[in-house]
Amino acid sequence: MSNLAVLHEAIYKGQIGKMAGLVQKEIESGTPIRAIIDDGLIWAMGVIGKKFKNNEIFIPEVLISAKAMQAGMKVLEPHLVKNDIRPFAKVVIGTVKGDLHDIGKNIVAMMFKGAGFEVTDLGIDVQPKKFADACRQSQVDILAMSSLLTTSMNTMSETIQMLTASGLRESVKVMVGGAPVTQEFANRIGADGYARDAASAVDRAKELLRKT
Repeated sequence: MSNLAVLHEAIYKGQIGKMAGLVQKEIESGTPIRAIIDDGLIWAMGVIGKKFKNNEIFIPEVLISAKAMQAGMKVLEPHLVKNDIRPFAKVVIGTVKGDLHDIGKNIVAMMFKGAGFEVTDLGIDVQPKKFADACRQSQVDILAMSSLLTTSMNTMSETIQMLTASGLRESVKVMVGGAPVTQEFANRIGADGYARDAASAVDRAKELLRKT
């Protein structure tokens, strides 16, 4: 088993406590930082995403694998600037105003991180202005909004309108998701993308960015 395969296995099994040592060993052995990230951590999380999408694994397994991946990334963080390694893209994510659900949003955020995105998680019950302010301050590529309540879905439309009024709409791709959200609704409010689950969200985000 190659060294990177050991990293893959640790992520598949969610071996959080082992990740720091395994990643440090790769660094000390001279494995390029980019290879550890792309071919080690991100590749393994890509496999986790596909398994989740195919219902081969479920939320608890995804969460523990994502935490293992993050433990590995923490060791690599001091080396990113030195090696001029930048995130794939910047994402702001949150559950919209009037909705306190966060499990689905948290999984999507973890999957984005696992795919090499820089993620700013605004949490739950997020006002449209807070979304817009975050996009303005961080030069965000994607804004991802979640809603599990039909009563809060219109906040997504309000947020898009605020982005337009603030002059930010052209520079930010907007994605929406959550149990009551559909592609038809996304089209109606002018969102750029819709995803029905966490793994699909990452794929859709990459597709949207390729079109820019």
